[in-house]
Amino acid sequence: MATITFKGNPVNTNGDLPAVGAAAPDFKLVTADLKDVTLADFAGKKKLISIVPSLDTSVCALSTRKLNEESKQHPNAVVLIVSTDLPFAQKRFCDNEGLNNVVPLSMMRSRNFAKDYGVLQESGPLAGLTARAVVVLDENNRVRYTELVPEIAQEPNYAAALAALG
Repeated sequence: MATITFKGNPVNTNGDLPAVGAAAPDFKLVTADLKDVTLADFAGKKKLISIVPSLDTSVCALSTRKLNEESKQHPNAVVLIVSTDLPFAQKRFCDNEGLNNVVPLSMMRSRNFAKDYGVLQESGPLAGLTARAVVVLDENNRVRYTELVPEIAQEPNYAAALAALG
């Protein structure tokens, strides 16, 4: 369990992020066209996984826009945006913002991703949603970098995450 804050108030997560050097937990998430995807669907690519509570918040939207822009500098990588939003809402947000360089993925069918990555908020007003975090994986799904953002209302350390992406 980790403790973060939401507007200065303590919030507990269900666990901890995967350890750097460890194999990343596999996942089953849902794409905009309602298909299930796993890590195997992104085989051979480096992956930056931006975990956000909801794209319907200003910080989540801002970080997704920034990563969409930055991803252009990393053609051998994929930026996955994971949230609890429905795929329809994720697609609408990305279409309205012109975000074509990120892949939004929904946890609509299960919270297993949040549990397996240790980011499920178990307390506080956003309980049931994810904490804000970034996990960078290499081509072999080994964890190269993690950040659990200590305050949900803050942005992640983009420079460190992108540097880990290579």
